[in-house]
Amino acid sequence: MNGMTKRLRTALVKRGHTQPLMDGTVKPRTFEFDFEDVPVIIKAFRRMVRGLEFDISEMAMTTYLCAREHGKTFTAIPVFPMRAFHHGAIVYNTTTGVHTPKDLEGRKVGVNRGYTVTAGLWARSVLQHEYGVDLSKVIWVLSGDEHVAEYRPPANVVSIEPGKKLEDLLAAGEIAAAIGIQVESPDVKPLIPNAREAGFEALRRRGLYPINHTVVVKNDLLDAHSDLAPDMFNAFAEAKRIYLQRLREGRVDPTSAPDQVSLRVMEIAGDPLPYGIEPNRQALEALVQYSVEQGILSRPLAVDDLFPLNTRTLTA
Repeated sequence: MNGMTKRLRTALVKRGHTQPLMDGTVKPRTFEFDFEDVPVIIKAFRRMVRGLEFDISEMAMTTYLCAREHGKTFTAIPVFPMRAFHHGAIVYNTTTGVHTPKDLEGRKVGVNRGYTVTAGLWARSVLQHEYGVDLSKVIWVLSGDEHVAEYRPPANVVSIEPGKKLEDLLAAGEIAAAIGIQVESPDVKPLIPNAREAGFEALRRRGLYPINHTVVVKNDLLDAHSDLAPDMFNAFAEAKRIYLQRLREGRVDPTSAPDQVSLRVMEIAGDPLPYGIEPNRQALEALVQYSVEQGILSRPLAVDDLFPLNTRTLTA
């Protein structure tokens, strides 16, 4: 970069496939990562959206889509460091007369943090597209606010009463169900039985391994350094290649849940962490579609436009 190595302030979670970047095994060609320790990565999303505090930051996909619609000055590269299945994210109170997902219509359902949280988007899409739930007939009760302060949710989205907790409301049956919380109560159980297998089944049937996070870069850096985005992409790709090699050779922690999920996904679909637009087009188009359906985006965004021009054909 301008003939000298530039250190770019970066917020990223340490995982099997990002570890080689964070320990320096893999180094980008044109810059250095300057990693800031952000123990709760969600806080980095907010700091990036509201204050552009990082040069490079991991970011939840729906936060990114919402930020794009509201003119935030950063762009994602087509790298997706976190994916997850969300069938197990929905828990319900068994004493409230709810027996199936469809019974949530006409009820109040809690959502951990904001309405635009990615886990909430995917969990609601499961309710809608796999169980036929009319999401507009549910009152969604939020425990927090949105990262993108300008966003206004649909009319059936309300904030929790001050001083109340979703966990207590669910345990007491004041809300029927909730997404993204854990409650120690004999009355509270997962709404979708065998949720873990339901996720793998959705992958087999619909080809969907939901994307949760991407990585964004400040636009002024991308504008100033034409090779920054491809260089970043290649560094992430090389770090992932090292991780996949370890997975294939069985050199991973058998107690690590993410590693075990990656192994299962490998059996079903091959690469558990595809990078690039093309291998992820289905999941990215689903994210945009569900965001429009759920009132997170006011109109569809073209998937290709979400990423820099010089990364659109890269795959890894």
